[in-house]
Amino acid sequence: MTTLPTPDILRPASYVYGTWHTAPEGQTLYDAVYGRPVAVISSEGVDFAAALRYGREVGGPALRRLTFHTRARLLRALATYLLERKEDYYRLSLLTGATRRDGWVDIEGGIGTLLSYASMARRELPDERFLPDGKVEQLGKGGTFVARHLLVPREGVAVQINAYNFPVWGMLEKLAPAFIAGMPSLVKPAPQTAYLAERVVRDIIASGLLPEGALQLVTGEPGDLLDHLEEQDLVAFTGSAATAAKLRVHPNLVARNVPFNTEADSLNASVLGLTVRPEDPEFALYVREVAREMTGKAGQKCTAIRRAIVPRDRVEEVVAALRQELSKVTIGDPARDDVRMGALVSTEQRERVRATLAALQREAQLVIGGEERELLGGDREKGAFLDPTLLLCESPLTARGPHELEAFGPVATLLPYDTLEEAAYLTRMGRGSLAGSVVTHDRAEAAELVMGMASSHGRILILNRENAKESTGHGSPLPQLLHGGPGRAGGGAELAGISGIKHHMNKVAVQADPTTLAAITHEYVPGAEVKEDVIHPFRKTFDELQVGDSLLTHRRTVTEADIVNFAALTGDHFYAHVDEIGAREGIFGRRVAHGYFLISAAAGQFVWPAPGPVLANYGLENLRFVEPVGIGDTIRTRLTCKRKIRKDLRPGETRPTGVVEWHAEITNQRDELVATYDILTLVERAPDAADNLTV
Repeated sequence: MTTLPTPDILRPASYVYGTWHTAPEGQTLYDAVYGRPVAVISSEGVDFAAALRYGREVGGPALRRLTFHTRARLLRALATYLLERKEDYYRLSLLTGATRRDGWVDIEGGIGTLLSYASMARRELPDERFLPDGKVEQLGKGGTFVARHLLVPREGVAVQINAYNFPVWGMLEKLAPAFIAGMPSLVKPAPQTAYLAERVVRDIIASGLLPEGALQLVTGEPGDLLDHLEEQDLVAFTGSAATAAKLRVHPNLVARNVPFNTEADSLNASVLGLTVRPEDPEFALYVREVAREMTGKAGQKCTAIRRAIVPRDRVEEVVAALRQELSKVTIGDPARDDVRMGALVSTEQRERVRATLAALQREAQLVIGGEERELLGGDREKGAFLDPTLLLCESPLTARGPHELEAFGPVATLLPYDTLEEAAYLTRMGRGSLAGSVVTHDRAEAAELVMGMASSHGRILILNRENAKESTGHGSPLPQLLHGGPGRAGGGAELAGISGIKHHMNKVAVQADPTTLAAITHEYVPGAEVKEDVIHPFRKTFDELQVGDSLLTHRRTVTEADIVNFAALTGDHFYAHVDEIGAREGIFGRRVAHGYFLISAAAGQFVWPAPGPVLANYGLENLRFVEPVGIGDTIRTRLTCKRKIRKDLRPGETRPTGVVEWHAEITNQRDELVATYDILTLVERAPDAADNLTV
């Protein structure tokens, strides 16, 4: 039987101002399973002011020279590099008390976040060093004065203070959006598991993939780090609400208005619907989800279910089902294949959980737990083991403890309710949560609960038989979704897809004439000067095309035959097009051409028919029909290169391409705009150096 090996004493170092720094003495850390010394950490001798200057003066400029897409390629390459070394991280993770499954969430979940952000950046952001945000605003009637918001990287350091429970994921989920945004990171892991974070950082630095200064690491205490922060810096903190409250009012942070983002532990709740019966699939789903959240990572998850809110007439059945489910959970040495739950991170943490559990029992009774199960390996005293424990609070509306005290371990409290309104109110009594869940197949019930819970939650999962196979579960933050919550949860916003990147950028409104604004944003702005050429724009390659290249087409008069033939071809016989009497009585007062006929006719005006660099139509966006076009009206189209988006080669592809976005404007014989839209085309480009980068 595999067991946790006796570890060598590790000396995790700090990586600051381009060098590894190891202190001669420091705090001794112990493994969570047998209580043996595992590491000595210290930040003694680190010059925190110098580390921040290095990030601002070396890391920041190096990152800001790169575009979003280049940063994304580097991040993807880094993720691939780390995945090849993941087994080293799993071995160290066992020392923290985490099982292989727990480690998977932390290690591969963290690396997966890098991949997700790399993909999102390449898919949703331009290949630029700044991000145009929102639409162009016309500020004057004549169209000569316009404005647009731009997002640019903050010229400081993102100081990232992480919790002990996810030393890899917690670090990488903060690093990814900061890196894509162009902001260097200074990582401060929690001491208890800093040796695992340090090992990952060692590999990141050794890869040589990140620009120097883009990532620094401080193990040990943070010293006077916060005293040296400046206005362009920001802080992202994960940990307890009490610690967050102290750090948030640090005098220097307050004086310099340094942004402080908090993701704090919260008393997350899961509600079993009133309509769910014990024989329904949702009942079993609820029980499994509560048990999984209680025991995953030994309950040390900021998103774990702390309050199980169930219909009062289902309490006994839920307790019985949970007792059976939790009885299957084997506890002990996480290196063993037959162990499902490991230890808490330290004996100190175990004692804190025991103290909180004792306080909770003043208002709730113990219904599962209290005895010491057989350990499958590990040391009951020197290790940090605690058995799964379930409490029942019969009067949750008047109790305070279950809504205020968090036992950060394998502990949950059962709270009975009588009405859906009461259930939603109970969730809100936690004063703000990262995650909540509702388990029901009744859509009306789900809707009422979500609306009752939404104001106090950052994320809500509706779990039922329809989505159970694909659901990632109550406690799984995803890169695409918000990880944060109001009130007790900290009021912060991590991840959330592109929003997490924007958090690391400064928003500025730029006002100018259309041509100047186009020159600044590298995107065509309606009303800006255009460049007309004797060479048709569809005959130009991606590299030859320039933003502002434009074609004004020949004219075409719309006939009755056009409308009748289009109706016959498409089957669209809407009265406004084909019924003379009905059309006269309609809003246009006459028969008008189909909107999609206008788009098709415009394509016939501007498309170059022969083979060339334009390979395919890639899509159409922002379509608006402004004025009707009737029989006898004459149209023509102006097509202008709006922006260019380089595409990376996919595996197996050999023909480099880019996407060109064209702005199309169809006007009538009075030069009135009748339709406007954007067209995306796939255009051939020349190979470049980035095509050789393995991604």
